[in-house]
Amino acid sequence: MIEYLINHSDKLGKALLEHLELVVITLIISILIASILTIFAMYSRVISKLLIYMFSVIYSIPSLALFAMLIPVTGLGKVTAITVLVVYNQYLLLRNFIGALNEVEPAIIEAATGIGMTSNQILFKIRLPLSKKALFTGVRLAVVSTIGIATIAASINAGGLGSILFDGLRTLDVYKIVWGSILSAGLAVSVNGILSKIEKLIERRI
Repeated sequence: MIEYLINHSDKLGKALLEHLELVVITLIISILIASILTIFAMYSRVISKLLIYMFSVIYSIPSLALFAMLIPVTGLGKVTAITVLVVYNQYLLLRNFIGALNEVEPAIIEAATGIGMTSNQILFKIRLPLSKKALFTGVRLAVVSTIGIATIAASINAGGLGSILFDGLRTLDVYKIVWGSILSAGLAVSVNGILSKIEKLIERRI
């Protein structure tokens, strides 16, 4: 086990960096799109329910099936992987973002309206600051989910830690299977732990 790690540290390191690249790019795009959709959703309950329902249906589709559906359009590789991961994240992010913003005490919103604040001012100056912890929880869920599903993306030549794991399964190489699994699970656990600490710091400041 240790000998394999030493002899193939460059290959494992490359796969880890590719995985992190997929996750970071996906999250930046996901949060940007989810933020824009959330703003629209805050002005209409119909749009809010429609968005959550639509993305919940998509989220229920197995990742391999969604990859297969997009391959004829975007081809094999990172573009298809990132597209699918971004779409999956919308359900997690929108559900938490919209829910968090709507959970602000109605009395606070009424008071803000009473002093003449506009809808935009209420959203950015009242709702957002009071919902920071819940908003971050949504991001945390999206991060962990992305790390896991990105492993499956290796099946369409997107790279990452999944390439080690799938190559091990294909060749029945126990070392590759074990190290692919350890690194994938370790990354998810480590990132989740770091985000948990950040979430606690945010909670203390609220």
